[in-house]
Amino acid sequence: MKKEQISRLSILDCTVRDGGYVNNWYFDKKLVRELYRALSKSGVDYVEIGFRSTERYFDRNKYGLWKFSAEEDIYEATNNISGARLAVMADYGKAGPEDFCKAKESMIDLVRIATHKDTVSETIKLLEQIKQKGYRVSLNAMGYTNYAERERNNLIDMLKAANIDIVFVADSYGSLFPEQIQPIFEPLLCIPGIKVGFHPHNNLQMAFANTLEAIRCGVHFVDSTVFGMGRGAGNLPTEILISYFERFNNDKYNSIPVLNIIDRYFTSLQEKNKWGYQLSFMLSGIFQCHPNYAKALIDMKEYTMEDIWKVMDYINKRDPVGFSKDLLEEIINGGMIGGVTNNKTFIPVILHEKKLVKNDTVFKVPYIDRHKGSDVLILANGPSLKQCRPQIEEFITKYQPIVMGANYLGGLFNPRYHAFNNKRRFIQYIDGVFPESQLMIGQYIPGEMIREYTDRQYEFIFYKDIIDADFEIEDGVIQSNCRTISVLLMGVAIVMGAKRIFAAGMDGYVGIDACTTFHFYTEQDEKEEQDMIMERHRWCQKFIEQIDQYLIAREKEGIHILTPTSYKAFYKGISNYI
Repeated sequence: MKKEQISRLSILDCTVRDGGYVNNWYFDKKLVRELYRALSKSGVDYVEIGFRSTERYFDRNKYGLWKFSAEEDIYEATNNISGARLAVMADYGKAGPEDFCKAKESMIDLVRIATHKDTVSETIKLLEQIKQKGYRVSLNAMGYTNYAERERNNLIDMLKAANIDIVFVADSYGSLFPEQIQPIFEPLLCIPGIKVGFHPHNNLQMAFANTLEAIRCGVHFVDSTVFGMGRGAGNLPTEILISYFERFNNDKYNSIPVLNIIDRYFTSLQEKNKWGYQLSFMLSGIFQCHPNYAKALIDMKEYTMEDIWKVMDYINKRDPVGFSKDLLEEIINGGMIGGVTNNKTFIPVILHEKKLVKNDTVFKVPYIDRHKGSDVLILANGPSLKQCRPQIEEFITKYQPIVMGANYLGGLFNPRYHAFNNKRRFIQYIDGVFPESQLMIGQYIPGEMIREYTDRQYEFIFYKDIIDADFEIEDGVIQSNCRTISVLLMGVAIVMGAKRIFAAGMDGYVGIDACTTFHFYTEQDEKEEQDMIMERHRWCQKFIEQIDQYLIAREKEGIHILTPTSYKAFYKGISNYI
């Protein structure tokens, strides 16, 4: 592939529109907004935000927002994000010129009309009417592989006389092979004044190969969808195309934002609505190594895709034979991801500032003894948090503890502090934090990521993430390898000077009915392998025990878990207090 062939190409991501066939266009606005933000960062040129339809043709009660793509919904999903141009599509016969306002009053730049071969002439007339309103317009020729030679010649003659901007060839049945691409596109590319695009499908897993051949032939536009989302085998995956182009022009293209969106949203969408391939196999293909590396890292539910990308690149350079669990553990324990370190070196990050401050300067953890002598209640996310809500509220009313919440609380409680130390959950749940709650964030979450998703004031939780280290506190800095935020908050409570530490919703991971979840809400991370669940339980158990012993050694009460839990040694039912 030549760099100049890529530089002249425009990528049009049609996830919301074409992917909508999978979930009936029920994408929530936050997802669409985050998708648009990520695609804009990745180097995509156009984002097709959905279909344009009206109640004249479709019942709004049967479809999601993006079957209709109203101007106000498009504005809400994309306003104030600088990035890719926007497109919508309509099916011929299901929309007219009256369904489009003037282009200067719209967020939309490009309008595409999908048509079958028997309505091409009428579609061109419709597109010319829409073009008069100021839009760029495109004809999407569906089922083009089924056009007879005479029908293809007729289409070319009509396009030569038409006042439209683009024609897309849709491999609607995913039946093309690379050797068929050149004879299809060469005649279209000779039409003066009209650009040519390709919409591949992946029925025979040829979408990427066909696309590269179409680019070689000179097409100007290529369609793709995130994670290949689409009916059946899906479409050309945007992330594969971006990852490939990144090799030739990494100033424009960046695959990480798209991979993060897949990790946060599209893997769970795929579990509910099956299509296409799996992310772990895509990563193994990019980095030419065993897919178990990517699968293991993704299944841990702790690392962002940027973390995983760095590890996969490192594994590729190590060039291992097959899958080595020892190599993976070496990487994790060696400090490459997650902020883990296996030594005592530690540099705290000063609150709200980019600069680093060394240990030997004047530095003090700001919340030392902030609530000396107070009771502290930590709210975790187990099902008992919701089940025991009335009793927990009664406990709070009676004892007036300092309430510290972890991750998602679903509006059940309004804590004094709301904390995160997992990048994925911070991104996913930051919008649900009450305005009155003080935000605390684990120091290994980068400041630039925090500022991308919130402009709230926050303070860091200072801790050393050290492999195999026992729980300890030194000058207010917690030493612990436990990354479960509710357990880490027990250490924060100690630093703050808590008299007694209580917890609710800390149900544990064993002894729970397999039909239930680990949280009081449904989370995309719920389904995990049993050995991983047991490992998490053992680590939490270990650190709760160490924190309990730390308190007792200092003549304080140990940990009290108020709601039903599989950490039985620390359970003292809430009824004993109220």
